[in-house]
Amino acid sequence: MKGFKNVVYMSLAVGMLFYSIPQLQFRELGSLPMIFSVIWLVMALLIIAAHLHQILGVDEEKRQQQLRINRMKKWQMEQLVQGRRKLLQFRK
Repeated sequence: MKGFKNVVYMSLAVGMLFYSIPQLQFRELGSLPMIFSVIWLVMALLIIAAHLHQILGVDEEKRQQQLRINRMKKWQMEQLVQGRRKLLQFRK
């Protein structure tokens, strides 16, 4: 479901880009409409690139590694808490 959502959003961004390119103004160098057009184009391309990055799953290995680290930290915390319980029981 997550990948499908990224495909839909990327498709909408590409459609928006194709619709808007003929209406953007790139003629007068340094004018406000041209600056807006360049900034808008860069933002649209960044959005498309971000969704493509998610679709291709570039960070999947990194996410798996982070999940393993979080599991290990949780296990270590559980071991620490269990050890303290044993110490408290021994002191009584």
